[in-house]
Amino acid sequence: MAKSRGPQVPVVVLAGFLGSGKTTLLNHLLHRSGGSRIGAVVNDFGSIEIDAMAVAGALGDSTVSLGNGCLCCAVDASELDTYLARLAAPAAGIDVIVIEASGLAEPQELVRMVLASEQPEIVYGGLVEVVDAAELDDTRARHPEIDRHLALADLVVVNKLDRAPDADRVLAQVRSLTDGAAVLPATYGRVDPEFLFDCRPSEERVGQLSFDDLHDHGGHGGRDEGSGHLHSGYDTLSFVSDVPMDPRAVMRFLDSRPEGLYRIKGYVDFGAHDPGNRYAVHAVGRFLRFHPEPWPPGAERLTQLVLIGTGIDADALTKELDGCRGGDAESDEQAMWGVLRYVPGSEDEPGTPW
Repeated sequence: MAKSRGPQVPVVVLAGFLGSGKTTLLNHLLHRSGGSRIGAVVNDFGSIEIDAMAVAGALGDSTVSLGNGCLCCAVDASELDTYLARLAAPAAGIDVIVIEASGLAEPQELVRMVLASEQPEIVYGGLVEVVDAAELDDTRARHPEIDRHLALADLVVVNKLDRAPDADRVLAQVRSLTDGAAVLPATYGRVDPEFLFDCRPSEERVGQLSFDDLHDHGGHGGRDEGSGHLHSGYDTLSFVSDVPMDPRAVMRFLDSRPEGLYRIKGYVDFGAHDPGNRYAVHAVGRFLRFHPEPWPPGAERLTQLVLIGTGIDADALTKELDGCRGGDAESDEQAMWGVLRYVPGSEDEPGTPW
């Protein structure tokens, strides 16, 4: 069976053309991190509202510690892996790293750099493309490459939707240009951080979470701005099974993930296929990883999953997952091969999806 490893820090690539609202979104995340410590890697450090976040002091030529425990780094591409290593070090206590690309950066190359990183402490957390709804047509005329960027994205944030006179047309157009990515409407960059990463202190990262921690008790995940939360327009679904899952059926489910399903997180029990480990699953967009880890002493052996997306059919997804239960381990020794391909360090581990 595969070798287990500790929890990893997700790295989210935040891209979009100049004026789309990337920095506004990042500032929003930094202010509303929900107890998480964010490592922000940006090209233009001056664009981040460091004064409003009470800079605690410099930690180097291009790194500052923010008053809420977050760190911010100004880097160029050649320095990226160095700073990923620094931010992902356990001593930093960072829960998620957000790379804000410059307005003219090529997001595909940044994603490839993250996937090619030799830092075992990180895991790819998705490509988030921010679009200015009011300027979409002009942006496509000036930068036709945006269509390719949208096709690569795992999540598209359609920002400034309140300024678009034809919001429905803009949303439909963006959806037509994506490759099944979740599309999230937004104003002023207000995206619920829970949609992008787990908002909780570093000592409770995935790998050490209970199912209650993983599940957003708000039901559909919508949050009310007036009570300190956001109406973020996404849906969550929880799934629990006390019957071990069939590895081949689980892989068929994961290989056919529907449009709008952005994240899957939790644990899978494959029963007799690997009785000593449960498998932490991390899926964002088309990216997928499994991490085997020993069952905690006395833990009930359950499959516990949370699915997060926009416009997902909860009943249909639950029915599909119900169909993944069972399987005869003794008669199918090769059943785990598909799962093990997505365990880091596997000889057959898939590379970049592009």
